[in-house]
Amino acid sequence: MSKWLEHSVQVEVDTPIDLVWSLWSDLEQMPRWMKWIESVKILADDPDLSRWQLASGSFKFTWLSRIVKLETNQIIQWESVDGLPNRGAVRFYDRHGSSIVKLTIAYAIPGILGPLMDNLFLGQIVESTIQADLDRFKVYASQVQLKS
Repeated sequence: MSKWLEHSVQVEVDTPIDLVWSLWSDLEQMPRWMKWIESVKILADDPDLSRWQLASGSFKFTWLSRIVKLETNQIIQWESVDGLPNRGAVRFYDRHGSSIVKLTIAYAIPGILGPLMDNLFLGQIVESTIQADLDRFKVYASQVQLKS
């Protein structure tokens, strides 16, 4: 039996919702701002599926993810269907010229390791990492906006 750990972070991005959406919904670009994501590949025969690879130091994890909900300028929700068990959503809020991006990620830790890993500050490490990812996204989106 697994224990699911969940984390939510958000950032306000000084770019319009259409640009924020177009950047984020291009999943293969995620390694540009997500530190631990090494690659994302959309499957040619099913664009709702993508193969993800996470790498940090000596450990690597892969998983196949399915988009389960997609509403333009509002939400991208996913769940893994193979590999590292995870699920989550990124939500977008239009602030008329700026945007709020809220990322929620949940992942399964096997049995007895769940409470142990949570107590060893895994949760704080993951949360600070995904907050830094959103901060990098904010900078990236601003740079893209300046170029257009």
